[in-house]
Amino acid sequence: MAEPTSTPTTSRRWWYLGGALVLVVALAGFGIWYFVFRDDSPSAVNIQDASESLDSRSKTSPDQTASATDGTWTIDPSIGTFADFTSSFVGYRVQEELAGIGANAAVGRTPNVDGSLTVDGKKITDAEFTADLSTLVSDEDRRDNAIRDQAIETARFPTATFTLTEPIALDSIPADGGGKITADATGDLTLHGVTREVTIPLEAQRTGDVIAVTGQLDIRFADYDIAQPQSFAVLSIEDHGILEVQLFFTQQPQAP
Repeated sequence: MAEPTSTPTTSRRWWYLGGALVLVVALAGFGIWYFVFRDDSPSAVNIQDASESLDSRSKTSPDQTASATDGTWTIDPSIGTFADFTSSFVGYRVQEELAGIGANAAVGRTPNVDGSLTVDGKKITDAEFTADLSTLVSDEDRRDNAIRDQAIETARFPTATFTLTEPIALDSIPADGGGKITADATGDLTLHGVTREVTIPLEAQRTGDVIAVTGQLDIRFADYDIAQPQSFAVLSIEDHGILEVQLFFTQQPQAP
């Protein structure tokens, strides 16, 4: 008995079916990448972006006048909005490798940060800050849920603090519309229940009655007993990450 042979019509059907299957797989892969793993992380903090957001604020408040610099300055939560990161915030930036996707920057931030600094002439004599890490959010809910019980374990260690331990000597006094000021802040950083002395490079600029401060600090996870999180979608995570800060200060009225 002769074996059946495929006809041109049958061959075309298989070709169409195979092509359709490849297209479905490709579209599914693109959908996963676009909606879950697409790397559209916010840019790293920098004083230029922070100051530009203040420029637009000052244009809507023409009656603002710059006050004297000496005194206590506190983080002002009324400045900017967290939705577009024009407000004060503390956060992290960690490089990860995702299955089928490749390199990705995981970025999480919280606007819930309190603190103050004291300026005396060309010195910052005191500074102390507290951030609520339990309110960290990124672009992925699964990542946010994971860090509650893994990595920085915000369910167990919901706060991070920084306390200045050495006065910061400034090259110049922050002046309204003046140039960028750079300084190093040395103090005790408490993270994941571990306290270590660190030095954070900072940049600052004053616009009207507001001083903007940004900074980044590279943190080795092992120094704070932070274990790298585990996930089926994550092939690897670097053993260190960047602590990011963007803070906007306004001055407290001085006692008469």
